[in-house]
Amino acid sequence: MTFSKRLVAIRKEKGLSQGELADKVDSTSITIGRYERDEVKPSIEVASKIAIVLGVSLDYLAGITDSDLDSTVLNKIIDVQKLNEEDRKQIMTTLDALLRDAKARKAYA
Repeated sequence: MTFSKRLVAIRKEKGLSQGELADKVDSTSITIGRYERDEVKPSIEVASKIAIVLGVSLDYLAGITDSDLDSTVLNKIIDVQKLNEEDRKQIMTTLDALLRDAKARKAYA
């Protein structure tokens, strides 16, 4: 999915008008409309602001990935990366077990 299509979809999903999004990123609704119609591309700085306001990663907004990590999950991942290797390993082992159990429950539901 292209940046413009993803921008429209996420903005609408979040219940924001073009004007409301524009206000939050210090832009204008005309400019947001141009991004959404794929007439122009935002600068990396503006695209980053839009991603932050919409609560998605810049990679997701740009269509580089289809994985939409919300900011809460992303911040937890960053926190885990900052830990020492032993603590990271323990957390990942626990997370693996929890994910395995959740997938098993889903499969047998």
